[in-house]
Amino acid sequence: MLAQIAQMLYNIVDRIYIGHMPETGDAALSGVGLVFPIITIIAAFTNLYGTGGASLFAIARGAGDDAQAKKILGNTTALLVLTSFTLMAVGYGFERPVLSLFGADAHTLPYATAYTRIYLIGTVFSMFATGLTPFINAEGFPRTGMITTMLGVIINCVLDPVFIFTLNLGIAGAAVATVISQFAAALWVFRFMTRSRASLTLDRDTCRLDGKLVRRIIALGTSGFIMNCTNALVQIVCNATLSAIGGSLYVGIMTIINAIRQMAELPALGLTSGTSPVIGYNYGAKAYGRVKKSIRIMFALTFAFSLAIWIFISACPHLLIAIFTNSPRMIAAGQHAVRLYFFGFVFMSLQYTGQTTFMALEKPKQAIFFSLLRKAFIVVPLTVVLPKFLGASGVFAAEPISNLIGGLASFSTMMLTVYRRLPADDFPTKK
Repeated sequence: MLAQIAQMLYNIVDRIYIGHMPETGDAALSGVGLVFPIITIIAAFTNLYGTGGASLFAIARGAGDDAQAKKILGNTTALLVLTSFTLMAVGYGFERPVLSLFGADAHTLPYATAYTRIYLIGTVFSMFATGLTPFINAEGFPRTGMITTMLGVIINCVLDPVFIFTLNLGIAGAAVATVISQFAAALWVFRFMTRSRASLTLDRDTCRLDGKLVRRIIALGTSGFIMNCTNALVQIVCNATLSAIGGSLYVGIMTIINAIRQMAELPALGLTSGTSPVIGYNYGAKAYGRVKKSIRIMFALTFAFSLAIWIFISACPHLLIAIFTNSPRMIAAGQHAVRLYFFGFVFMSLQYTGQTTFMALEKPKQAIFFSLLRKAFIVVPLTVVLPKFLGASGVFAAEPISNLIGGLASFSTMMLTVYRRLPADDFPTKK
């Protein structure tokens, strides 16, 4: 959860400072919101290689095959670097049409392009640092991995007000601060990966791509990649629809809502991340009673946290919105949107429990399916259809409907196909 908090701060600190820029804060916040699908896509490719490579790396190290582990590290590094330059080139080549497709208009496009042009410079730093951090953890240096994340967050938080307000660079200053923080994190990771303290270090020979190994890395990282891509798809559709219906005001409100959601999901994500290895360990030990008990406890806790968060958000949405903007117009319009979007947030506990159980018991296909069901097959169509009847409110109403339908589908399927098929008691073991 601490790592997720650090990553969350990295993502939303720009939004907080940008939203409070004098006079241009609203438009600038909307402009940055339009860039987030691009950031999400970059993160998707980072996780594709980082997650898949780190899993193979850990397996090879556990088997005592350090030569293979080193080759996995080198191939993952090469994939991250090559893909980062490719994404950067595509970003610069199609920047304006892509941002227009995402919902940018004449009012927000200048802010979106100003942020994007500078942010893309840091793509290689971001992918290198974030993609190789799991390898640092896998080598047995979790504190170093945590420092990598915290280093970027702290530098970004310190430099943002300096570049945005003191140097009066505005939204461009936020992007410069982000790139500098990403560079510092990448330099820290590179230093660790090339010095003697790391048992397996980077070298040129291991960075030569091996087709068979590349396919294995991609195969293991595909589930997370698909989930990130569906997140980007939802962001794109929501922003484009809101831009067409309500203009930059509602795009800015959706940007704030996404930030609030990141904060609201933290307790549940921490609980599910902690429960997943417990379920997997006990399932492998045939302690089926403990598996079922873990699932029940996970559901009870995520339900309780989600309910408490829903009540808090419903009671004081204006306080949360005010973190990101001091615009009376945005605060007034955003309160209804926030309450509507988070209505029934408690049903997300069903989705969390179902998907976490599937992943913990090595059923990634089911986890991917129910993620796609909720986001691609429920949220996206509803985001397009509901505004025809409800206007901008239809975009925000799509989320609670998907939480209920998708959550029930995921949870009930898990209960019928997994939970009820587990024996009531633990498998008898020798004393």
